[in-house]
Amino acid sequence: MSEKKTVLVAGATGNQGGAAAKALLQRGHKVVALTRNPESEKAQALAARGASLAVGDFSDRDSLVQAAAGVDAAYAMTTPFEAGIDAEIEQGNMLIEAMVAANVGHLVLGSVADANNKTGIPHFDSKFEVEKRLAASGLAYTIVAPVYFMDNALAVWGLPALKEGKLAMALPEDKALQQVSVKNIGEFAAAMIERREAVFGRRFDIAGDEPTGSQAAAIIAKAAGREIRYEGFPPDFLRAQSEDLALMFEWFERTGYSADINALRRDFPEIAWQSLEDWAGEQDWSVLG
Repeated sequence: MSEKKTVLVAGATGNQGGAAAKALLQRGHKVVALTRNPESEKAQALAARGASLAVGDFSDRDSLVQAAAGVDAAYAMTTPFEAGIDAEIEQGNMLIEAMVAANVGHLVLGSVADANNKTGIPHFDSKFEVEKRLAASGLAYTIVAPVYFMDNALAVWGLPALKEGKLAMALPEDKALQQVSVKNIGEFAAAMIERREAVFGRRFDIAGDEPTGSQAAAIIAKAAGREIRYEGFPPDFLRAQSEDLALMFEWFERTGYSADINALRRDFPEIAWQSLEDWAGEQDWSVLG
Protein backbone atom coordinates (compact mmCIF):
# COMPACT_ATOMS: atom_id res chain seq x y z
CA MET A 1 0.00 0.00 0.00
CA SER A 2 1.28 3.44 -0.91
CA GLU A 3 1.56 6.34 1.51
CA LYS A 4 -1.85 7.49 2.70
CA LYS A 5 -2.96 10.72 1.07
CA THR A 6 -5.72 13.26 1.54
CA VAL A 7 -7.55 13.72 -1.75
CA LEU A 8 -10.20 16.22 -2.82
CA VAL A 9 -12.74 14.55 -5.09
CA ALA A 10 -14.88 17.04 -7.00
CA GLY A 11 -18.21 15.72 -8.21
CA ALA A 12 -18.01 13.01 -5.59
CA THR A 13 -21.74 12.29 -5.77
CA GLY A 14 -21.58 11.72 -9.54
CA ASN A 15 -20.72 8.48 -11.29
CA GLN A 16 -17.01 8.97 -11.97
CA GLY A 17 -16.29 11.06 -8.88
CA GLY A 18 -18.21 8.60 -6.74
CA ALA A 19 -16.21 5.69 -8.13
CA ALA A 20 -12.94 7.54 -7.49
CA ALA A 21 -13.97 8.41 -3.93
CA LYS A 22 -14.96 4.80 -3.23
CA ALA A 23 -11.69 3.43 -4.64
CA LEU A 24 -9.60 5.87 -2.63
CA LEU A 25 -11.45 5.10 0.60
CA GLN A 26 -11.11 1.36 0.01
CA ARG A 27 -7.36 1.82 -0.38
CA GLY A 28 -7.08 3.67 2.92
CA HIS A 29 -6.81 7.26 1.73
CA LYS A 30 -8.65 10.22 3.21
CA VAL A 31 -11.28 11.76 0.94
CA VAL A 32 -12.65 15.27 0.97
CA ALA A 33 -15.83 14.97 -1.08
CA LEU A 34 -16.90 18.18 -2.80
CA THR A 35 -20.66 18.41 -3.16
CA ARG A 36 -23.26 21.09 -3.75
CA ASN A 37 -25.69 19.35 -1.40
CA PRO A 38 -24.15 17.70 1.66
CA GLU A 39 -27.58 16.49 2.78
CA SER A 40 -28.13 14.39 -0.35
CA GLU A 41 -28.37 10.62 -0.02
CA LYS A 42 -25.15 10.07 -1.98
CA ALA A 43 -23.23 12.65 0.05
CA GLN A 44 -24.39 11.11 3.29
CA ALA A 45 -23.42 7.65 2.03
CA LEU A 46 -19.90 8.92 1.37
CA ALA A 47 -19.76 10.44 4.84
CA ALA A 48 -20.83 7.09 6.29
CA ARG A 49 -17.89 5.48 4.47
CA GLY A 50 -15.53 7.94 6.13
CA ALA A 51 -15.29 10.84 3.68
CA SER A 52 -15.28 14.44 4.86
CA LEU A 53 -17.82 16.64 3.08
CA ALA A 54 -16.97 20.05 1.63
CA VAL A 55 -19.64 22.30 0.18
CA GLY A 56 -18.84 24.02 -3.10
CA ASP A 57 -19.11 24.01 -6.88
CA PHE A 58 -17.23 25.07 -9.98
CA SER A 59 -18.99 28.44 -10.14
CA ASP A 60 -17.50 29.50 -6.79
CA ARG A 61 -13.71 29.74 -6.88
CA ASP A 62 -13.39 30.47 -3.17
CA SER A 63 -15.33 27.32 -2.26
CA LEU A 64 -12.94 25.27 -4.38
CA VAL A 65 -9.86 26.86 -2.84
CA GLN A 66 -11.23 26.31 0.65
CA ALA A 67 -12.13 22.68 -0.07
CA ALA A 68 -8.65 22.00 -1.46
CA ALA A 69 -6.78 23.53 1.47
CA GLY A 70 -4.24 21.04 2.79
CA VAL A 71 -4.99 18.16 0.41
CA ASP A 72 -2.22 16.18 -1.26
CA ALA A 73 -4.04 15.67 -4.54
CA ALA A 74 -7.35 16.20 -6.28
CA TYR A 75 -9.53 14.36 -8.78
CA ALA A 76 -12.00 16.31 -10.87
CA MET A 77 -13.77 16.36 -14.19
CA THR A 78 -15.73 18.97 -16.09
CA THR A 79 -19.00 18.45 -17.94
CA PRO A 80 -20.74 20.08 -20.90
CA PHE A 81 -24.05 18.36 -20.21
CA GLU A 82 -25.46 20.90 -17.77
CA ALA A 83 -24.74 24.22 -19.48
CA GLY A 84 -22.83 23.51 -22.70
CA ILE A 85 -19.24 23.33 -23.90
CA ASP A 86 -18.37 26.99 -23.22
CA ALA A 87 -19.49 26.52 -19.63
CA GLU A 88 -17.36 23.37 -19.42
CA ILE A 89 -14.28 25.32 -20.43
CA GLU A 90 -15.09 27.95 -17.82
CA GLN A 91 -15.48 25.18 -15.24
CA GLY A 92 -12.03 23.99 -16.19
CA ASN A 93 -10.55 27.46 -15.87
CA MET A 94 -12.11 27.91 -12.44
CA LEU A 95 -10.92 24.50 -11.29
CA ILE A 96 -7.35 25.06 -12.47
CA GLU A 97 -7.15 28.54 -10.94
CA ALA A 98 -8.45 27.22 -7.63
CA MET A 99 -6.04 24.27 -7.54
CA VAL A 100 -3.13 26.62 -8.28
CA ALA A 101 -4.27 29.00 -5.54
CA ALA A 102 -4.61 26.11 -3.06
CA ASN A 103 -1.14 24.80 -4.03
CA VAL A 104 -2.49 21.31 -4.75
CA GLY A 105 0.41 18.98 -5.47
CA HIS A 106 -1.28 16.80 -8.11
CA LEU A 107 -4.50 17.16 -10.11
CA VAL A 108 -5.92 14.08 -11.80
CA LEU A 109 -8.32 15.33 -14.45
CA GLY A 110 -11.03 13.18 -15.99
CA SER A 111 -11.34 13.73 -19.74
CA VAL A 112 -12.34 11.49 -22.68
CA ALA A 113 -10.27 9.12 -24.79
CA ASP A 114 -8.96 10.53 -28.09
CA ALA A 115 -9.97 14.09 -27.19
CA ASN A 116 -6.42 15.03 -28.22
CA ASN A 117 -6.91 13.64 -31.75
CA LYS A 118 -9.00 16.40 -33.39
CA THR A 119 -12.20 14.36 -33.53
CA GLY A 120 -14.47 17.33 -34.25
CA ILE A 121 -16.87 16.13 -31.54
CA PRO A 122 -17.78 19.27 -29.53
CA HIS A 123 -17.61 17.76 -26.04
CA PHE A 124 -14.33 16.00 -26.87
CA ASP A 125 -12.87 19.29 -28.10
CA SER A 126 -13.99 21.22 -25.01
CA LYS A 127 -12.38 18.65 -22.74
CA PHE A 128 -9.14 18.89 -24.68
CA GLU A 129 -9.24 22.68 -24.34
CA VAL A 130 -9.34 22.20 -20.56
CA GLU A 131 -6.46 19.71 -20.83
CA LYS A 132 -4.35 22.26 -22.71
CA ARG A 133 -5.02 24.94 -20.14
CA LEU A 134 -4.09 22.53 -17.35
CA ALA A 135 -0.84 21.64 -19.11
CA ALA A 136 0.03 25.36 -19.29
CA SER A 137 -0.85 26.06 -15.66
CA GLY A 138 2.29 24.75 -13.97
CA LEU A 139 0.31 22.26 -11.87
CA ALA A 140 1.50 18.67 -11.65
CA TYR A 141 -1.24 16.75 -13.43
CA THR A 142 -2.35 13.47 -14.97
CA ILE A 143 -5.13 12.99 -17.52
CA VAL A 144 -7.44 9.98 -17.18
CA ALA A 145 -9.36 9.64 -20.45
CA PRO A 146 -11.99 6.88 -20.51
CA VAL A 147 -13.76 5.46 -23.55
CA TYR A 148 -17.52 4.70 -23.74
CA PHE A 149 -18.98 3.59 -20.40
CA MET A 150 -20.28 0.06 -19.96
CA ASP A 151 -22.65 1.60 -17.42
CA ASN A 152 -24.43 3.48 -20.21
CA ALA A 153 -26.32 0.25 -20.91
CA LEU A 154 -28.31 0.92 -17.72
CA ALA A 155 -28.61 4.69 -18.13
CA VAL A 156 -32.10 6.20 -18.10
CA TRP A 157 -32.09 6.88 -21.84
CA GLY A 158 -31.39 3.22 -22.67
CA LEU A 159 -33.61 1.47 -20.14
CA PRO A 160 -36.93 1.71 -22.00
CA ALA A 161 -35.54 -0.14 -25.04
CA LEU A 162 -33.69 -2.63 -22.84
CA LYS A 163 -36.93 -3.43 -21.02
CA GLU A 164 -38.40 -4.24 -24.43
CA GLY A 165 -35.54 -6.65 -25.09
CA LYS A 166 -33.45 -4.34 -27.29
CA LEU A 167 -29.95 -2.98 -26.86
CA ALA A 168 -30.28 0.02 -29.17
CA MET A 169 -27.27 2.06 -30.35
CA ALA A 170 -26.41 4.20 -33.35
CA LEU A 171 -23.88 1.69 -34.68
CA PRO A 172 -23.97 -1.39 -36.92
CA GLU A 173 -24.19 -4.65 -34.99
CA ASP A 174 -20.76 -5.80 -36.19
CA LYS A 175 -18.93 -2.59 -35.23
CA ALA A 176 -16.69 -2.96 -32.18
CA LEU A 177 -16.76 -0.20 -29.56
CA GLN A 178 -14.20 0.14 -26.80
CA GLN A 179 -15.85 0.34 -23.37
CA VAL A 180 -14.81 0.73 -19.73
CA SER A 181 -16.64 0.36 -16.44
CA VAL A 182 -17.10 3.37 -14.20
CA LYS A 183 -15.69 1.22 -11.41
CA ASN A 184 -12.42 0.88 -13.35
CA ILE A 185 -12.33 4.63 -14.01
CA GLY A 186 -12.41 5.24 -10.26
CA GLU A 187 -9.77 2.59 -9.60
CA PHE A 188 -7.51 4.05 -12.28
CA ALA A 189 -7.86 7.57 -10.86
CA ALA A 190 -6.86 6.23 -7.44
CA ALA A 191 -3.87 4.45 -8.98
CA MET A 192 -2.72 7.69 -10.62
CA ILE A 193 -2.85 9.48 -7.27
CA GLU A 194 -0.79 6.69 -5.72
CA ARG A 195 1.77 6.63 -8.53
CA ARG A 196 2.14 10.42 -8.33
CA GLU A 197 5.50 11.56 -9.81
CA ALA A 198 5.67 8.55 -12.12
CA VAL A 199 2.58 9.77 -13.98
CA PHE A 200 3.02 13.55 -13.84
CA GLY A 201 2.35 15.14 -17.22
CA ARG A 202 1.00 11.92 -18.72
CA ARG A 203 -2.27 11.16 -20.48
CA PHE A 204 -3.92 7.74 -20.41
CA ASP A 205 -6.77 6.53 -22.63
CA ILE A 206 -8.41 3.71 -20.69
CA ALA A 207 -10.62 0.82 -21.81
CA GLY A 208 -11.45 -2.64 -20.55
CA ASP A 209 -13.13 -4.38 -23.49
CA GLU A 210 -14.09 -3.96 -27.16
CA PRO A 211 -17.30 -5.86 -27.98
CA THR A 212 -19.41 -5.48 -31.10
CA GLY A 213 -23.06 -4.54 -30.70
CA SER A 214 -24.26 -8.08 -31.19
CA GLN A 215 -21.67 -9.40 -28.74
CA ALA A 216 -22.72 -6.80 -26.16
CA ALA A 217 -26.38 -7.76 -26.51
CA ALA A 218 -25.54 -11.46 -26.05
CA ILE A 219 -23.45 -10.74 -22.95
CA ILE A 220 -26.17 -8.62 -21.36
CA ALA A 221 -28.85 -11.16 -22.28
CA LYS A 222 -26.91 -13.93 -20.54
CA ALA A 223 -26.33 -11.83 -17.41
CA ALA A 224 -29.93 -10.60 -17.27
CA GLY A 225 -31.38 -14.02 -17.96
CA ARG A 226 -33.69 -12.77 -20.70
CA GLU A 227 -33.77 -12.36 -24.46
CA ILE A 228 -32.09 -9.17 -25.64
CA ARG A 229 -31.27 -8.44 -29.27
CA TYR A 230 -29.13 -5.69 -30.73
CA GLU A 231 -30.87 -2.95 -32.69
CA GLY A 232 -28.67 -0.53 -34.60
CA PHE A 233 -29.93 2.72 -36.07
CA PRO A 234 -28.40 5.59 -38.07
CA PRO A 235 -26.67 8.38 -36.11
CA ASP A 236 -28.90 10.86 -37.98
CA PHE A 237 -31.73 9.76 -35.71
CA LEU A 238 -29.87 11.40 -32.82
CA ARG A 239 -29.59 14.82 -34.46
CA ALA A 240 -32.96 16.08 -33.29
CA GLN A 241 -31.79 15.35 -29.75
CA SER A 242 -28.11 16.32 -30.04
CA GLU A 243 -25.78 17.18 -32.91
CA ASP A 244 -22.92 16.41 -30.52
CA LEU A 245 -24.10 12.83 -29.94
CA ALA A 246 -24.72 12.28 -33.65
CA LEU A 247 -21.19 13.41 -34.46
CA MET A 248 -19.81 11.16 -31.73
CA PHE A 249 -21.50 8.01 -33.05
CA GLU A 250 -20.49 8.87 -36.61
CA TRP A 251 -16.91 9.08 -35.35
CA PHE A 252 -17.33 5.76 -33.49
CA GLU A 253 -18.23 4.11 -36.79
CA ARG A 254 -15.66 5.94 -38.91
CA THR A 255 -12.63 5.94 -36.57
CA GLY A 256 -13.34 4.87 -33.00
CA TYR A 257 -11.32 4.87 -29.82
CA SER A 258 -7.70 3.71 -29.81
CA ALA A 259 -6.88 2.72 -26.22
CA ASP A 260 -4.29 -0.07 -25.92
CA ILE A 261 -6.19 -2.56 -23.78
CA ASN A 262 -3.38 -5.11 -23.63
CA ALA A 263 -0.83 -2.50 -22.53
CA LEU A 264 -3.18 -1.20 -19.83
CA ARG A 265 -3.61 -4.68 -18.37
CA ARG A 266 0.15 -5.20 -18.47
CA ASP A 267 1.22 -1.84 -17.08
CA PHE A 268 -1.50 -1.39 -14.46
CA PRO A 269 -1.97 -4.79 -12.81
CA GLU A 270 -3.35 -3.15 -9.67
CA ILE A 271 -6.56 -2.41 -11.58
CA ALA A 272 -9.14 -5.20 -11.58
CA TRP A 273 -9.84 -4.62 -15.29
CA GLN A 274 -13.36 -5.62 -16.23
CA SER A 275 -14.60 -7.10 -19.47
CA LEU A 276 -18.20 -6.34 -20.40
CA GLU A 277 -19.06 -9.83 -19.13
CA ASP A 278 -17.40 -9.07 -15.77
CA TRP A 279 -19.32 -5.80 -15.49
CA ALA A 280 -22.63 -7.33 -16.52
CA GLY A 281 -22.24 -10.07 -13.93
CA GLU A 282 -22.13 -7.44 -11.15
CA GLN A 283 -25.27 -5.55 -12.16
CA ASP A 284 -28.79 -5.83 -10.76
CA TRP A 285 -30.83 -6.69 -13.84
CA SER A 286 -34.08 -6.80 -11.88
CA VAL A 287 -34.52 -3.17 -13.03
CA LEU A 288 -35.65 -4.63 -16.37
CA GLY A 289 -38.73 -6.03 -14.69
